[in-house]
Amino acid sequence: MLHFNNIKELLNLLSRTKDLLAEMFEKRKSFSYKYEMALEFVDEDVLETLIAKGVLRQNAAFIELDEQYLAFFEQVLEVNEDINTAYIQENIGAVKQAIDFYLKENIEHRKYNYLKQVKSAMRKIGRITLRNVIDLNRNIENAFKSEPNYKIKITRLENFDQKRKDIQLLIEQTERMILGEEEQTFFKTAMDDELKYITAQLRLKLTEARHNLIETQKQVIEYLNQVKFQSRLVEKIKQVKYLKDQFELKAKTNLAEVLQTANTINFESKPTYPLRLSIEHLQKDDARNSIEKVAQKLKLGNKNLRPIAEEISEDYLQTETEEEVFINLQAMRNGFVASGKNLFQFVMEYNYPRDVPFDEKVTVFCQLLSMYETEFKVSDDYNKVEQIEYAMVYPG
Repeated sequence: MLHFNNIKELLNLLSRTKDLLAEMFEKRKSFSYKYEMALEFVDEDVLETLIAKGVLRQNAAFIELDEQYLAFFEQVLEVNEDINTAYIQENIGAVKQAIDFYLKENIEHRKYNYLKQVKSAMRKIGRITLRNVIDLNRNIENAFKSEPNYKIKITRLENFDQKRKDIQLLIEQTERMILGEEEQTFFKTAMDDELKYITAQLRLKLTEARHNLIETQKQVIEYLNQVKFQSRLVEKIKQVKYLKDQFELKAKTNLAEVLQTANTINFESKPTYPLRLSIEHLQKDDARNSIEKVAQKLKLGNKNLRPIAEEISEDYLQTETEEEVFINLQAMRNGFVASGKNLFQFVMEYNYPRDVPFDEKVTVFCQLLSMYETEFKVSDDYNKVEQIEYAMVYPG
């Protein structure tokens, strides 16, 4: 297998084949990407270069991304589903070793290199720990919902529960490392703004991961209880069906007597398996936070009595009717057409259903002229009444 001569050669090749690599990464779980399909994105000589350089691996008529590039893409894009606790342990060891070298070194620039290693490893610990918790929760849910075999499902859930315990131990180990005597000496002598920020962020991520693991433990226990309950039920049903098919159900079981004496209720709710906090957890400092969250979720605590409102007065309950008389402009238009008068005279002399002041009559005149302009004839003559000049309007 050929190797890249420098980083520019690697980046140029990845850039030229980005469409193919993106397509193969999206289909990385199908295991059926053919050699001919890749030729739709790149030329054959470029494809052979990818295989020769180790970016792709060929197996007969199929090709796939090499493990190291696949792991790199998954890690950077945070889509890796594997729970890698060993990587966290490795970075914890790297922090301890770099701190030890820093305290023993006397040359400043070499001490600075060890400080950079500590910062880098601490950033990785926080990011990977929190990412592992997220992947763990997703894998637990996928195993419970998608695994058809009950035995395999139980085994996978138990393995994930062990992973949860491993992550919990690594979180505690990381916290002890930060608070250790030798580490405290390092943090006091080498503390700068960046290291202070990285340490604070690491503690926040560890706290968030620890709280998420409490919910993860509850979820795993609930899923395991459900699977075991369903598994026992399925096994019993299979056994009953086998005896029925062999016509031995009555002879080998007392099913008939059990059914006659049973007093079960239809649509009975499913059994629940509540999670009880362990004594060890209640003895920790953060147990109060868990109890307060449960109390808040259940809405427990002192409830203030709401004041009782006074009786509503009967005066507010009495209904009052207010009537308002509207002017029918359509009826006025019909009357004006048959009147033979000019519009202003007709509006002023019209028999309204209520008292209408002069200003409102002028408004009615304008409304009628605006609404039925095409049906009226507006002459060039004008007249004036009370400082109001108006055009002479007749039926059209």
